[in-house]
Amino acid sequence: MYIPLLATLALSMGTLDCPSSPNCVSSLASDPARRVEPLRYSENQRELAMHTLLNLLRNLPRTEIVHEETTIIQAVVSSALFRFKDDLEFHFDPKVPLIHLRSASRTGHWDLGVNRNRIERLRKDFDQQMQNT
Repeated sequence: MYIPLLATLALSMGTLDCPSSPNCVSSLASDPARRVEPLRYSENQRELAMHTLLNLLRNLPRTEIVHEETTIIQAVVSSALFRFKDDLEFHFDPKVPLIHLRSASRTGHWDLGVNRNRIERLRKDFDQQMQNT
């Protein structure tokens, strides 16, 4: 099974921080300009949150889930035109009902807000589906 190098490094270092380039957002970013809020769910809904997030990722165009376990989901999204790859990482906090996340481009410097927009759309859909259950 393929696990993106950046994702493996970020998780093994215990962080989902972003590099210095502006083509990444993370709920654990040290730079406030790259920080986004983690996904939130209610107590005792961890399994539902995992299922909901996986379904959203499966329906996200040009997205492949490359690693999935009880606390981690990793996916790769390819851009429509040039097939650039972005790594998505989600880490379920074992202590509180939060999903820390990171979305980062593998190449280039600027992403024109693609990673932030993707995460905000996922958040909106995730929140909506969690409220409807």
